[in-house]
Amino acid sequence: MGLGLAVALPPERAIWMLAFLPAWVLVAKLAGLYDADHRVMRHLTVDEAPVIFAWGVIGAVAASLLGGLTPAGSLSTGELALTAAIAIVADFILRVAARAAWRASTPRERALIVGEDSLAHAMRRKIVLFADLHMSAVEPGDYARGIDRVVLAHERIDAGEIAVISDLCHRQGAKLSLVSPLRGQATPHEISRLAELPVFEYLTSDVSRSTMMLKRVLDLIVGIPLAVLAAPLFPLIAVAIWLEDRGPILFAQQRAGFHGEPFRLLKFRTMHVGADSSLEDLLDELPEPMFKFRHDPRVTRVGRVLRRLSLDELPQIWNLLRGDMSLVGPRPEQLELVERYSPEHRFRLDVKPGLTGPMQVHGRGELTFEERLAVELDYVENLSMGRDLRILALTPVCVIRGTGAF
Repeated sequence: MGLGLAVALPPERAIWMLAFLPAWVLVAKLAGLYDADHRVMRHLTVDEAPVIFAWGVIGAVAASLLGGLTPAGSLSTGELALTAAIAIVADFILRVAARAAWRASTPRERALIVGEDSLAHAMRRKIVLFADLHMSAVEPGDYARGIDRVVLAHERIDAGEIAVISDLCHRQGAKLSLVSPLRGQATPHEISRLAELPVFEYLTSDVSRSTMMLKRVLDLIVGIPLAVLAAPLFPLIAVAIWLEDRGPILFAQQRAGFHGEPFRLLKFRTMHVGADSSLEDLLDELPEPMFKFRHDPRVTRVGRVLRRLSLDELPQIWNLLRGDMSLVGPRPEQLELVERYSPEHRFRLDVKPGLTGPMQVHGRGELTFEERLAVELDYVENLSMGRDLRILALTPVCVIRGTGAF
């Protein structure tokens, strides 16, 4: 915030305004920005973006109002906007850097996962998939180095047991988390409070038309500039593909779209020419209707690089602009695999497929079919613009890390 004032104002006015820095600190404290890392298991700055934005705007307005009581005077509209913008961007960057430094310099949190059923297994999988948790699961009996967090992951919850464990964790200085057994369609959309009673709120209505219209507007607002930015890469990628085996540049395939309607999906070709001839044999080997091989022998050398960086997906911008796909949604699946879906799997066809989606930011190819269905069901059941923006913000980081990209 001090940087924003120093850039937006002359030195003699900035000095007066810097006297009101405690007001910015107070707003941040009231907004919970200093307490988030102690309250939640996973600390992602992108989840704080709306609060950081509000903090920047409120802090700038407060500084302007207080400045009106001094010789510095109030901020003009331009100064107000510049101060808020610099404060928001600077705070976001500093938070990302501080958390990266903390993870690099601090030992992983030792977490004792209490439970032996599928819920406990799912929690252990999340520790493996999400490195940003900065956590390691404590093996039974390995308690000599202490326990930083206890994670209860039981299918059945006993209020009395939780109270006892909570008291024990408080006395030992350990954190306590409980993984809810309410998953899938049983997951509440929101938890509110009625006096001392926690109330689970569920969405039982369809996604509003206004949300779907805004989703389409976002597709075009982002898709058109994305097409312009990606255009210079197309000839370079095309030459690299052609030089390897002199085959076609693009690969087109029928995929299942909204409500299962087929559409022609475009990709840069990443496999050897004629790879489709062995598709039926590979499909017969699949234990689940999900097609992803870690070491697919049909993928070319150039194709592996393109897949690692997700550059093979760039031609799908055309599908996005046509309306076949959306920016965010479940990934479009092959028709042959969709035909193998059970009725409980078809929910993922209730929305348009996406260039990115919950699968891409929660492990990509590392996910099992069950895990993939779980994150996609959560997305479909709780679709919102806020969730789409969060997935879009996380996607570049996941592409750079390359987890599950093969």
